[in-house]
Amino acid sequence: MGQPRLDADDIARLRDTLAGAGYTVDGVRATLGPVATAALDRNETTPGRRATGGDSALELLTRLWLLQLPVRRAAAKRALPLDPLVAGGILADRGDHVTALIDIRPYADDSGDWWLASDLTPGLDGRVEPVPADHVLGVNAASSTLAQLTVRDHVGRALDLGTGCGVQALHLARHCAEIVATDVNPRALALARLTAALNDLAVDFRRGSLFDPVAGERFDLIVTNPPFVVSPGGNHVYRDSGLAGDEVSRRVVVDGAAHLADGGLLQALANWMHVGGTDWRERVGAWVAATGCDAWVIQREVQDPAAYVELWLRDSGDVARDDYVQRYDAWLSWFNEHRVEGIGFGWIMLRAGSGTPDVRIEDWPHAVDQPLGAAIAGHFARSAALPASDADLLVLPLRVAADVVQEQIGEPGGDDPEHIVLRQRRGLRRARTVGTAEAGFVGACDGRLATGALIGALATVLGMPEATLRAQLLPAVRSLVLEGYLEP
Repeated sequence: MGQPRLDADDIARLRDTLAGAGYTVDGVRATLGPVATAALDRNETTPGRRATGGDSALELLTRLWLLQLPVRRAAAKRALPLDPLVAGGILADRGDHVTALIDIRPYADDSGDWWLASDLTPGLDGRVEPVPADHVLGVNAASSTLAQLTVRDHVGRALDLGTGCGVQALHLARHCAEIVATDVNPRALALARLTAALNDLAVDFRRGSLFDPVAGERFDLIVTNPPFVVSPGGNHVYRDSGLAGDEVSRRVVVDGAAHLADGGLLQALANWMHVGGTDWRERVGAWVAATGCDAWVIQREVQDPAAYVELWLRDSGDVARDDYVQRYDAWLSWFNEHRVEGIGFGWIMLRAGSGTPDVRIEDWPHAVDQPLGAAIAGHFARSAALPASDADLLVLPLRVAADVVQEQIGEPGGDDPEHIVLRQRRGLRRARTVGTAEAGFVGACDGRLATGALIGALATVLGMPEATLRAQLLPAVRSLVLEGYLEP
């Protein structure tokens, strides 16, 4: 299939048409209704067909692109600049009807609406068919997760590495002065250019693998949902890097750090292998140690090798191939040969700091409060502000974070609680069981008195030697700050 192409005038006409029809996320939801909207989220179109039987432009656009239905040519010609869309490879003329060759759909964040161009969603209504090697995904769970993780501070230069259809570039345009977007897939770049043009955005698109297109350049923010699938190789560009195992995730981390400006941030989704005899933290820890950056790595999920292979063979439609079992077996054999016992999925965040790097690597499969961009920014800010020496920490005033509450568990009417729990209502939603001294210290942190003064006052109340309480509390205080219960 050829690459879609429209000139500037035709793109402007299409943009005006989409806007005039009310082809937005809210507009489509209102037209479909909650039942059909939920069904479409599950790749089922039948309720949507029933909800779009009218002749409005919005219903036509919804049928054409979101439901992938043929629409009457005469109706399409009234609603759209039909001839340029056919000539440009966006629509196909089937005589009395037209069909979509690519997907153009509404997309939005809290600040407003966009339109997104990608390949058509595979697998509607239970169909199973192999996905082409150069297929360009639209919005999916991974791209949405990365968008919600990204720190939205206003910065100068940003890099969208492996842009795909351009989802992250849209978000970056809200807060970045200059955006470079790269991809190895020519079709992805063609669709991402169309996405940017439809939304009248200036993005510097470049073709090439990993960081080759930006050699010698530095960025204030790098975001990437790379082709991180752990496999012997693979040929689907949107998920397979061509590098064996988790090598692409390692290169994104190590090579990406070299492209960060001072204070710059890299945020990446990644997969990594759990190799027999080695803790996964050591494996990923070696990657981040090589960067010299502050790092925060969060493992969100671990799959066993068989479940992992099944997931990605279903994802690409390879379950429909005659050699499905052979492909499955070959993939498992590769895992066995490399002693892979599981595959972790998670988030890797680097910050180019100065001094001794602060590295936190943790397993957190629990529910979180998205978006997490502000929480991630806060983590690195607290890490930078936390003094290295205990002497400096003792003169630092601290305050309780606004989202922290204290829970006490015990017998009704009892004098002392059996458990005291500090709980975060936002971010990672951590919960921490604390003792009386730790709870008392946190409760007194209102940002006015220095840490040392609070410990001294608390020692008097508890009848403890101040030096003893100081030695007990200071490590906990550092942990409470880094985990976000307390703020400098």
